[in-house]
Amino acid sequence: MNRVFQPAACAAIVKSLLASFLIVGSALAADAAHAPAAAKVDPAKGGSLYDTGDNARGLPACASCHGAGGNSTINTNPKLAGQIDTYIHKQLVDFTTPGRNQPVMTTYAKMLSDDEKKNIAAYLATQQPKQGAARSKDTLELGRKIYRGGIADRGVAACASCHGATGAGMPAQYPRIGGQHQDYTVTQLQAFKAGTRANSPQMATLAKRLSDEEMKAVADYIAGLK
Repeated sequence: MNRVFQPAACAAIVKSLLASFLIVGSALAADAAHAPAAAKVDPAKGGSLYDTGDNARGLPACASCHGAGGNSTINTNPKLAGQIDTYIHKQLVDFTTPGRNQPVMTTYAKMLSDDEKKNIAAYLATQQPKQGAARSKDTLELGRKIYRGGIADRGVAACASCHGATGAGMPAQYPRIGGQHQDYTVTQLQAFKAGTRANSPQMATLAKRLSDEEMKAVADYIAGLK
């Protein structure tokens, strides 16, 4: 049987639905108003934690391994000064996952809250990196070719295509690598190749296509970028 169209009934339904939407919207707005505000990133707090650590938690000063202002003087420990903040934060988070398990850093990263990770990252991003230097003149040209042009017949992309001509990186995507210690860069490339560092599928793929000699050459070239 066909129903008779009743404008009054339709209007009542529409009015009821609008009232429901208004009630739901008001409830969501109230919840949002009472939700705790996100903590503001504080580079000063990050700098204090970086320099002194927290004895109460057994957390050492980051500076003890990574140097004053993030300028590590230990070849196996990365320079962090001037590093992109979102990249540092991501790595600190990744250290708490199977993707980048490293005995020392995993232990300490798990002690940090997410706000502390962001504060440290913000502090390091404001620090001035000190210039590094290539050590081997014999491999400089090979390193330059790989960094700037890649290795086409093996599908190795130019490092510069992601990390920039001077190794400055791209915010929120690729880290700053210019001036980084050669030894540290080689260790990371080898870890990507072996699968012991698994938090970047792109780097794992590329590292597997490089020989040890090529890794050392490009890492040494990177150390001299400025």
